[in-house]
Amino acid sequence: MLTWKSKAFAPCHGDPVRGQSCRRIKKPCERKLRQAMLVPFVAIALATLPRVAQAQSIVPSGNSSADSGTTAAVRLDLTYERPTQRTMASNYAFDAFGPYPLAGAAIAAGIGQSGNEPPEWHQGVEGYSRRFGSDFGIAAVGTTTRYALAEAFKEDTLYYRCECRGVFPRLRHAIFSTLTARRGDDGHRVFSFPSLVAPYAGSMTAVYGWYPNRFGAMDGLRMGNYSLLAYMGGNAALEFFYSGPHSLRSRMHLNNAHGAPGPGPNH
Repeated sequence: MLTWKSKAFAPCHGDPVRGQSCRRIKKPCERKLRQAMLVPFVAIALATLPRVAQAQSIVPSGNSSADSGTTAAVRLDLTYERPTQRTMASNYAFDAFGPYPLAGAAIAAGIGQSGNEPPEWHQGVEGYSRRFGSDFGIAAVGTTTRYALAEAFKEDTLYYRCECRGVFPRLRHAIFSTLTARRGDDGHRVFSFPSLVAPYAGSMTAVYGWYPNRFGAMDGLRMGNYSLLAYMGGNAALEFFYSGPHSLRSRMHLNNAHGAPGPGPNH
């Protein structure tokens, strides 16, 4: 595995000119990595946090029926129900063109604007608009690819929260769900080719569609890696962020009330 101190990058050390060139390469990569991990958490937090206070209403301790009703309201339904075509269409519209991708593109464009990446797009309103359109387009193409291929492969790539307890088991579930999907009426888990391909479809479309000519296939693969990390971070955000009855995600992300139907990889 190559690192910035590996032999492949040895000419960077001790050579002021080449050292500056390597730093110019390294800084955008680090910035892109931070962007990939930051965007999904911030976007979902913006949508959920304003409702947390409303959801934390106090139930009188003497009202046992109210206590049981509150508990039942937040308990996940572990009975798998394959989404209908209408549900999938609603989720696709929300995931591709809803407030989360809009907020994510706005944040990503701001990060790109601050680093002037790519520099050919310059600064100002025009530069920010191009970066916003690019980031939103990448996300829309990736989401469209995932849903279209999932339909072709008869897979359910929606995210289902884990009924397990503890930070690490839930985080493991979120990471594992990034490249898996549900299939069949029982919702057994399988490796998901659509989930693997989708992030790279968006980045490759951008590289050969509207990015400057100096970008090529390797840049598309690199950007796809960041998109895959962002998708993984989005799953973790869906797993851990507040999703009570007053949250936007509860009202709009239609599979939110369901949990993973089983803890094992084939359930």
